[in-house]
Amino acid sequence: MLAIAERWILRGLEAVLVILLAGMVVMVFGNVVLRYAFNSGIDLSEELSRYFFVWLTYIGAVVVMRENGHLGVDTLVAAIGPRGRLICMILSDAVILACCVMLLDGTWKQHEINATAVAPVTGLSMGYVYGVLYFAGLGIGFITLARLIRALTGRLGPYELAEFAGDYSGNPSHDLKGHLE
Repeated sequence: MLAIAERWILRGLEAVLVILLAGMVVMVFGNVVLRYAFNSGIDLSEELSRYFFVWLTYIGAVVVMRENGHLGVDTLVAAIGPRGRLICMILSDAVILACCVMLLDGTWKQHEINATAVAPVTGLSMGYVYGVLYFAGLGIGFITLARLIRALTGRLGPYELAEFAGDYSGNPSHDLKGHLE
């Protein structure tokens, strides 16, 4: 049941990413056409496209974290055995969790400043723009915490340890992704 909910949440996030990217493309392309053809532009679209990019980046970071797609030193990790990989994964996850805590703490401390600052063109509170950091910190933190708990309790899937070393061939969804690409 949890896996089904997780799949739907990830699909929803991917849909949001598509909408944000499409919105950016339409706004930027529309502004380019307006500038070249009519010597004008829409200031609102410049500002919103920047904010869409911020949200796209941080929501994308959460999705990529779930898919184990962030950069890593997999050459080193692939050279050591399964026990060493597990230790490296646990240490790496502990560092990631510490970074998530720092991100959330910093965002919380900046919240009041961001909430009272407004965007120059849209008048949108910057709290909405930078509020995505709460989502990113919590999302990446929960994903990492779940993997860390699975690693510490011995319930880590065999493909997860292989993915940590850069081998995605054992992932059950790998074959489907390969066919779709």
